[in-house]
Amino acid sequence: MNNSEWFKDWFNSPYYHLLYNNRNENEAVFFIDNLCKKLQVKPHSKIWDLACGKGRHSLALHHKGFNVTGTDLATNSINEASKNTNETLSFFVHDMRQPFKLNYFDAVFNLFTSIGYFNDFNDNFTVFKNVSNALVDNGIFLVDFFNSAKTVASLIPETIEKRGNITFYISRKIISNRIVKRIEFSDSNKNYYFEESVTLLNLTDFNNFAIAANLKVEEVYGNYLLEPYNEKSSDRLIIKFIK
Repeated sequence: MNNSEWFKDWFNSPYYHLLYNNRNENEAVFFIDNLCKKLQVKPHSKIWDLACGKGRHSLALHHKGFNVTGTDLATNSINEASKNTNETLSFFVHDMRQPFKLNYFDAVFNLFTSIGYFNDFNDNFTVFKNVSNALVDNGIFLVDFFNSAKTVASLIPETIEKRGNITFYISRKIISNRIVKRIEFSDSNKNYYFEESVTLLNLTDFNNFAIAANLKVEEVYGNYLLEPYNEKSSDRLIIKFIK
């Protein structure tokens, strides 16, 4: 495993998709339906699914009639997502720290905690600047992150997850304002381990990113029903920014 940028190896691993195989299209469709109603995204809008994985949210957006572009750093995920490519749905391997299009998208969605991985905290500012540059005026940037305050307060140090013949042993610690998850398992008599490490970003952090990128916070939600955010009780921190 490359500890310097853990996500490059882990997100490309088939074991990542096995461990998180409980994430399904129905969940994606439910969230996207709620988002589009709440945000009142116009028909045929150009939407960037930033860190799209295998494209489950991209597909849900596409089925609602939007022109969708999905990007992700994981080549294997993009290869899988690209099987659904058509005239209004496309996928590209792309690092969100690099620019991507200019004044093009009506909305950018960054869903399911897909920011905050980087060792360099300033890389988060870079992402916001790239998104701002890619948005048209009055465009929407929607970020879906875990609620750090509740995550820390309710942290479960160790869990075990079984997927078929593989048992994943998972430990969690807070180290230097990051939640670090160590994942250990064996397969075919070979031992593996990966780590996930995500900065415990909060609403103030995101507001600072936005100010630096000429974006402003418009609304904050606390779950996939898009109910109001509460720092102590909400599961998610979902923020709507406007350019």
